[in-house]
This record gives sequence, structure tokens and C-alpha cells, in this order.
Amino acid sequence: MKYYIIAGEASGDLHGSNLMKALYREDTNAEIRFWGGELMQNVGGTLVKHYRELSFMGFIEVVFNLKTILSNIQFCKKDIDHFKPDAIIFIDYPGFNMRIAKWAKLRGIPTHYYISPQIWAWKENRIAAVKRDFDKLYVILPFEKDFYEKKHQFPVDFVGHPLIDAIHSRNVSDEITFRKENQLDEKPIIAVLPGSRKQEITKMLSVMLSVVDTFPGYQFVIAGAPSQEHGFYAPFLKNKNVRFISNKTYDLLSHATAALVTSGTATLETALFKVPEVVCYKGSWASYQIAKRLLTLKYISLVNLIMDQQVVAELIQEHCNPENIKTELEKLLDPTYRSALLKQYDTLEQKLGGMGASEKTAQLIVRSLR
Repeated sequence: MKYYIIAGEASGDLHGSNLMKALYREDTNAEIRFWGGELMQNVGGTLVKHYRELSFMGFIEVVFNLKTILSNIQFCKKDIDHFKPDAIIFIDYPGFNMRIAKWAKLRGIPTHYYISPQIWAWKENRIAAVKRDFDKLYVILPFEKDFYEKKHQFPVDFVGHPLIDAIHSRNVSDEITFRKENQLDEKPIIAVLPGSRKQEITKMLSVMLSVVDTFPGYQFVIAGAPSQEHGFYAPFLKNKNVRFISNKTYDLLSHATAALVTSGTATLETALFKVPEVVCYKGSWASYQIAKRLLTLKYISLVNLIMDQQVVAELIQEHCNPENIKTELEKLLDPTYRSALLKQYDTLEQKLGGMGASEKTAQLIVRSLR
């Protein structure tokens, strides 16, 4: 069968690659065409567009790039028409994917949404479009099943979180080799994960690295996004206690003592690696003011949302400043505080439903088509 997959971000590329592996195992005749990145490309199939051409952050940034976004939507529709897939699999990226799904549903193409849109966070009125435009929904967070089924009477499949598979199946070098290969000294590592989009990296790195000199006994290591060139990070590497590693985030987290993390999937990844973290986020003033009025969540990190309590500190907008980052980072380095936090991380992993998300999803998709 022919599958058309649309992933518009780095996390979608990761989960899409694992789903593709499972689809090839489940359907040996699978033909896959996709929007994604290097990870999906390494599995096979045909890459249509790289996610770095699609990522625009914040309300204002989307408006400024509206012409490009609309052009990509039209291109996608034409490409799907030409490919004639047996199913389209959408991975997160709701602003784009929900527009394509509405169009595809009218043409009778089966629509499957893996990693559903976070309408429980904002735009809950999108539930009408979800019910109308998607044949199958595969959710990865435990509270999402109740949200869709009990609150909105829309049946979904909870498949568990694919990050658990990705993390457990990783190949990580030992610490001595890792430090040698990346020119790191023997100081404990504080990982700095500033995101994957240029706008957020620029916004976040300056404030995240403002505390470097306060912790001379540690080395701060920036996790470079695969979508960005090394030169983009050069202005942030002037301090001798700041190092840079590109496209090796899992290796970095495997050997980190603590982490400063921009909100998003990385907050959950860091917790699953059992690394104590501080969540930091700053958006443009206009985007933040809009979001503050639309979001209905108590927390911005997936860790706290899943646990339904504050497990990790969240420093948002004006609270994301050098003084607060220093205070929270010092807590993470305290043995008693760390021990209590790591116990919470164990509970978090249990809530996520175990391994096998990609396999479960691939099986459900292929069975529904057969």
C-alpha cells in the first residue's frame, strides 16, 4: 500500500522515522512518500520537503510567513493528488495538517492522525474539525483518551508515548568516548536545549547562558538542532565554559548532570533520560500576550501536564531571567532535591504506557486499510 506522511518538525521526524520502520515491517510492500527530515529519509521512502522549510514559531511569525505557508499547502495537495496514496498519516503539526486533512477527507482519502493536535491546550473548538476530517486518531498522552472519548465522544486509540521506544533503542557511546570525541573536559555537564527553530534559539540561548560564570565547576553544552548550521551558534560560544554538540542530543542527555530546556517535547525527553531540568521559555511580547489569553493550561511542560502537578520548575517570560535560572539550577545540583525529582520521573514513565507505540500504531493503520 501507499502511505503519505506529513511531519513538520524535528520531533515529528523522529517519531515518523520509527513509525516508518514499523510500517515497513507490517506491510512489506509499503511505498512511502513524506514530508520530514534526515531521520525519516534514512529509513527509506521519498522525501518531498524538509521540515526546516516549514517551521515558523509564534503567531506573529506565522503572519509574516503566510505566503510561504499557503504555497506549501497548495504544493502538498498537488503532490498527494499525483501520488494517490491509500492513506495519509499526519504527525502533529496541526496548523498545516488539519488544512490538508479537510481537503483529503473530501476526496475520500483515509486520514490517520498520529500524535494528535493539542486542542486540550487551546482551540478546543477544533474538536468539530477533528471529528469531521480524521478517520483514526492515535494519542500518546494518557489524559488525551479521556479528553476525546469522555468529553467529546470521539473514539481514539491510546498507543503510549513513542519517546520511550526512541530512548530505549538508542545507541549511546560510553562517557569517556563521548567526552573525547566532543572535546569535553572532566567537569560535570549541564545540557542546554534551546529548541530547534531559529527564532526560539536566538531568544533563549542568551538568557540560558547568562548563568555560566556562576557555575565555574560545570561545563554548559549546547545541543545543536540538526536543522541549523554550526555557524548560527557561533556568537554564543565565546565563553570557554560553553561547548557545542550538533545532532547528538540523546548522547548529551545520557551524560548530563542537569539541563536547561526550552518548553516542548524536549522537556519530556529530558525527564525520560532522568536528568533534572529547569524549563525556560520566552516568546516575542506580542506572541506571548496572545498565547496567554488563549491557553487554558496550568503548565507549559509536558512533564507537569502529565503528572498534573509541578514536578519541574517553569520559568516563563519575565520570570525567565538570570537570577531565577541560577536559583533553580542550584536546586537541581542538591542531592536531596535531585533524589525526590528522580522518583517523580519514575512515576511519569509508568504513566506513559510502556514501549511499542510505533508498532501499535502501524498495526492499527495497516489493519484498518486491509
